[in-house]
Amino acid sequence: MAQAATNGHKHVDIRRNDTVRVITGRDKGKEGRVLRVFPNDGKVLVEHVAVVKKNVRPNPAKQIKGGVAEQESRISLSNVKLVCPTCGPVRIGHETHGDRKVRVCKKCGTTLDK
Repeated sequence: MAQAATNGHKHVDIRRNDTVRVITGRDKGKEGRVLRVFPNDGKVLVEHVAVVKKNVRPNPAKQIKGGVAEQESRISLSNVKLVCPTCGPVRIGHETHGDRKVRVCKKCGTTLDK
């Protein structure tokens, strides 16, 4: 069996709990917090963005009530930009501070890591 070729990013500059803005697609302009990053697929899960409806079966053992639930769907990394606290959505650069490599804003040069 041939293995499928993946075009995953592997190295991702966006991390969990970062604030991102959607730059294209049906949710263009929305901002949200990153809940999870999938580097092998090149996708992210953003809070309150790309919300889809899902039919849920009732399960009395787990106290799950059935019906239609809403949940976030994954979106591509290329459709989001990291938001700088001072200048808005920006591209990300890297600098070395001592022995640490940190992310910096390409517009204003501020450090984006805590």
